Amino acid sequence: MALVIFDYDGVLADTLDDLIRFGQAACDQLGVKHEVTKDDLSHLEVMSFTTFGRACEVPEHLVADFVKISLKLFAEKESPPAIFEGMSAVIQHLSINHKLAVVTTNTSQNVHAFLTHHGLDSLVHAVYGVDTPGSKAQKITLARERFVENGEAVFMIGDALSDVRAAKEAGVTSIAVTWGHQSLETLMRGESDYVVSSPEYLIEVIER
Repeated sequence: MALVIFDYDGVLADTLDDLIRFGQAACDQLGVKHEVTKDDLSHLEVMSFTTFGRACEVPEHLVADFVKISLKLFAEKESPPAIFEGMSAVIQHLSINHKLAVVTTNTSQNVHAFLTHHGLDSLVHAVYGVDTPGSKAQKITLARERFVENGEAVFMIGDALSDVRAAKEAGVTSIAVTWGHQSLETLMRGESDYVVSSPEYLIEVIER
């Protein structure tokens, strides 16, 4: 058995269009004259709503408001985001023999709504969102302390350079996925333990 930790945005949830749309709405509400594009996300050193706001040229004193507005718009969305093709089957397969968790800069409420919508909430043992104190590396450590008892392997699956760095800081195996929001050039700078280009390969890496 292993502990398998997923990032949310860009790994499980296809939120790119929502991020761009809600980021633009937040900028508009705050009076920030900036056209939000994918490039505002793809080259971030740290993938979070805070750094996203800064990339969108939001003044520092308004960044917290940008984060609050963006998360509120996600929570108010009529239906949760789409799940990346193949990820539902991967989660169902891995849940049979492994413990699953999510560590994200989104809210745990939004993640649970997404998992429930896609029939997966009962398969994920814990969600550590932006509402859980601490860095991403600290949240990975929290999950490991809670679920790992006999030295089992721990994997952190992310689509961003910051996910890889958090995994390394926490001392767990990093798996970078290429279907997320960050450019491959930026992602590869993290020198992750594994790089996978499609969801089914996650099973091969974790269960080899």
